[in-house]
Amino acid sequence: MIPELRQKFNKEFTAEKYQSFLNSIHQEFNHVPNFRIAETPVFIDRQLKGRLIEACNEITDVICDPGFKKLTENAIHFPHQPCPNEDDHTTFLQMDFGICHDENGDPMPQLIEIQGFPSLYFFQDLLATKRREHYDLPDNISHLLNGFTPDAYRDLLKEVIVGDKNPENVILLEIEPEKQTTQIDFWATERALGIKTVCLSKLITRGRKVFYKNNKGQEVLVERIYNRVIFDELMQRDDLYREFFFTEEYDIEWVGHPNWFFRISKYTMPFLQSKYVPETKFLRNLSEYPGNLQDYVLKPLYSFAGAGVKLDFTSEELDLIKNKPNYILQKKVTYEPVIETPNDPAKCEIRMLMIWPKNALRPIIVNNLTRLSKGKMIGVKYNKDKDWVGASVGFFED
Repeated sequence: MIPELRQKFNKEFTAEKYQSFLNSIHQEFNHVPNFRIAETPVFIDRQLKGRLIEACNEITDVICDPGFKKLTENAIHFPHQPCPNEDDHTTFLQMDFGICHDENGDPMPQLIEIQGFPSLYFFQDLLATKRREHYDLPDNISHLLNGFTPDAYRDLLKEVIVGDKNPENVILLEIEPEKQTTQIDFWATERALGIKTVCLSKLITRGRKVFYKNNKGQEVLVERIYNRVIFDELMQRDDLYREFFFTEEYDIEWVGHPNWFFRISKYTMPFLQSKYVPETKFLRNLSEYPGNLQDYVLKPLYSFAGAGVKLDFTSEELDLIKNKPNYILQKKVTYEPVIETPNDPAKCEIRMLMIWPKNALRPIIVNNLTRLSKGKMIGVKYNKDKDWVGASVGFFED
């Protein structure tokens, strides 16, 4: 989307340079990610950058409203009760935008998903660093926003996640982290912060105290938890042994309180009114269905990795849904193939990564994640055997 950079990158691209770039990532942690990393970064011009920032600010206005907690009080989906000791606001905020076209043919972001949950903060920084090491990228573009330098960005993450605690007493919590697709971000987090990644099944509880075992087999007190457990997955894991339960009260601080995973989610979408947000309705609130159902996508409120999303359906199929309160209808948006590649152009989705420090008035946009697709949707199963697709990072024009 910065034509001169796109043309230069494509002209200078070689398969050998791309493989060298990938190898350098694999060598960082002796790990090959189980997702495809795209051949190219995304070059984001000032116009689209401005629109993405404006969209984030308009949506953030709703989340910052004093009535937001009341608005989302029915969103929390834990069994029986919420997680105790919820804080005043989320610590992490992500907004996914599909890149479409406006009436003038200019790139226009449209909100696809929103989440009050951490993203790949450390891997995206590593990915951008590797891009710079292996490609000739100018100094007037950056993957970071709001004036952050790489050092200041990492310092902020350390302040938010570790704070004044000893890193030994802070853990990244996941379900079987060594099996997660995004595990490379866990290892990058460990290296940057000195904290330990721990499986939920390995936590030890004694009353209100929580412990894990370090590499020497010694029990270590947990004082803060950087939560990366996706609850849609947890609810499917009846086989998982555990002593630690999110609805119990422990002597720990949450970095990313679990309740915000539910409050800021697809549940939030119907409350957002903006030119950057496609019309979204709770299925339960519809006395009659739109006549143009082909223009909508059906999404379950609680699903893992896009499971249950339907692009094509009939009113009869909607009638058969028993748990209508758990679904939304969202107006479809048309992703435009805005990324020129050596063959077919690629569509693009941009996730804006935000952090909301404890005493700040509003969240801060800090980084980004991009995904490229040539298929019907963003995602692996729609892009098999295609090139110039997959995970990447955007560089914003100053």
